[in-house]
Amino acid sequence: MSYQALYRVWRPKNFSDVVGQAHITRTLQNAIAQEKFSHAYLFSGPRGTGKTSAAKIFAKTINCEHAPTTEACNECAACRGIQDGSISDVIEIDAASNTSVDDIREIRDKVKYASSSVPYKVYIIDEVHMISVNAFNALLKTLEEPPKHVVFILATTEPHKIPLTIISRCQRFDFKPIGSRAIVDRMQKIIDAENITVSPEALETVALAAEGGMRDALSILDQAISYSDDTVELDDVLAVTGGVSQQILTNIVKEMYHKNVQQALNLLDDLIQHGKDPARFVFDLIYFLRDLLLYKSAPSLENVLERARIDSEFKQLSANVHVEWIQDAIMQLNQCQQEIKWTNSPKVFIEISILTITNRYHEKQQAGDVADSEEITRLTNKLAQLEKEINTLKERPVTATPTKSSEPRKPPARAMRNSYKIPYEKIRNVLQEAKKAALKEVQSEWGGFLNKLKTTNAPAHATIQDSKPAAASDKALVVAFKYEIHCSLFLDNQEIVESVLSNIIGKQLEIIPIPDNNWKELRNEYISIQEHPASASKNKEQEKDPLVEEARKLVGDDLLEIHD
Repeated sequence: MSYQALYRVWRPKNFSDVVGQAHITRTLQNAIAQEKFSHAYLFSGPRGTGKTSAAKIFAKTINCEHAPTTEACNECAACRGIQDGSISDVIEIDAASNTSVDDIREIRDKVKYASSSVPYKVYIIDEVHMISVNAFNALLKTLEEPPKHVVFILATTEPHKIPLTIISRCQRFDFKPIGSRAIVDRMQKIIDAENITVSPEALETVALAAEGGMRDALSILDQAISYSDDTVELDDVLAVTGGVSQQILTNIVKEMYHKNVQQALNLLDDLIQHGKDPARFVFDLIYFLRDLLLYKSAPSLENVLERARIDSEFKQLSANVHVEWIQDAIMQLNQCQQEIKWTNSPKVFIEISILTITNRYHEKQQAGDVADSEEITRLTNKLAQLEKEINTLKERPVTATPTKSSEPRKPPARAMRNSYKIPYEKIRNVLQEAKKAALKEVQSEWGGFLNKLKTTNAPAHATIQDSKPAAASDKALVVAFKYEIHCSLFLDNQEIVESVLSNIIGKQLEIIPIPDNNWKELRNEYISIQEHPASASKNKEQEKDPLVEEARKLVGDDLLEIHD
């Protein structure tokens, strides 16, 4: 078989060929040129980012006949021998297949012998995290003080599995995922040399599918070349990767935003029927929405878009869709992406996400409009009531009683916090209109309400946390407080507490606080009245008393108490 895969043919042979790792290659080149390189290195990072390639280039460069130099010549006997594997002094070991203590002891026994063909013996141990703990312990002393002619290079994708005693004996270099632009530039250089025609959109899609790995990008490109006829187009890459075209992504986003659930689900079903990978679809949709969000926020960020191409349809979609909707959609799809990893029915979770995205933002808008409308109605009613009371006071002016002091009369000072005046009449009115269903509705949401209040206003939460709903009507809620002082403190935060509660249960309720002991007495009194109507009629007669009526006009129902 004469054909070789692109990633093998175009494996980096010099530091300049290692893409996207300039922070590492420059450091190594300077160390080699100054002959200050270390005896042990740890190369860590994602797959396909150039770890073992950089290790082999390092071995060639330090053993090149023109050393010290920053680049291997690739022409001398040492460079050519290391490149084709004929020089036994550069040893590549797959740790996944050599995990035992005996394998490491063999290295330790041979390391003391001088190199035969080149100045330095180099051990490149790939996937070093796979060897056992005992094998690491056997390697410790040799790794710390190897002979002067030996260099160890350990490569791994999971550095957290390597003992700290090993890491501390190495110079560590972290290879990062390669950027899409760097991958595209490298692939462009390769297809130009191979005389292959690939469209720019296809190259960008390959780079995105590679997820930061140059080797993966070349493998996907190789597969797309085999699939295509003469020119590799976007559809060829989408076919081999299972990706989704931008046109379909645009249509789905458009249908979701315009609340056309049926059409959005039909598009999803059509994708699945044509064999598209559900996980890949979610991945592509997240990146498309990310690009849409960036472009909408700052059109100058066109160069950092990874999935979308700027065409007229994309610009129109960007102008129509709200930023909040895009952010909410990305959050929902991200959650969906996590869930479909552990399910055999990914399509179900994607359908749920589409339904949630389609309906959720619309519901938020409706809820906000309803809440605003209710608040306006409540304030309007309050204003009308205040106007009515002012007109009543004007019609019945109260003559001031002269006092000995010449100073103007001051309004009564507010009661001390510890002396809370319980509005008995108001609570009795609530009990007359109370409904079990209304109380159960509040009780079922009480825990969520307290949690929401805690994040919204901690001081307000502190005043009401030791309380419980006692009775409820359609307009008011009686809350029994454990401590009397909390009733007074609650009044300072009544507005914010009622606002949070209305958002939770969906309707506005006036909260009336009462100490728990007083609530038990009042409740027993109310039950007694219900059982003995004669006493209730006596109370009604008292309420018709002219003196009681005049007192009610002066102080109001909240401050009035009637005793025999």
